[in-house]
Formats: sequence, structure tokens, C-alpha cells
Amino acid sequence: MVEVKIDLDKCDGDGTCVDVCPVEVFELKEGKAVAVNPDECLVCQACVVQCPAGAIEVIE
Repeated sequence: MVEVKIDLDKCDGDGTCVDVCPVEVFELKEGKAVAVNPDECLVCQACVVQCPAGAIEVIE
């Protein structure tokens, strides 16, 4: 099972993770990223690599 962790203290809510995720794991809620579909995660790491704040960690 994949765990998607978002450090809300680091997240600036720019939405990059929403844009780069091919399976719509993320949504922005109240200006922060939220993993709404973590079970769909493909572990492609696009969100981790592209997040300008370094706020996302994907753990297999």
C-alpha cells in the first residue's frame, strides 16, 4: 500500500501536484494540497520531483 504524505507547513498550494499527477491523487482544499485518492497512486514520483516546496513524500 502506498502512503502519500504532504507536509502542510511546507505546502504553498501552488497546485503543481494536481497538474502533474496522472491519476488525480491530489486536490487543493483551503489553499493546501490534499491526497484525496492515495490508493490510485502509481508511485511515479512526479509530484515529489515537481513540488517546488518539497512538501510531498511517497512511501511504498
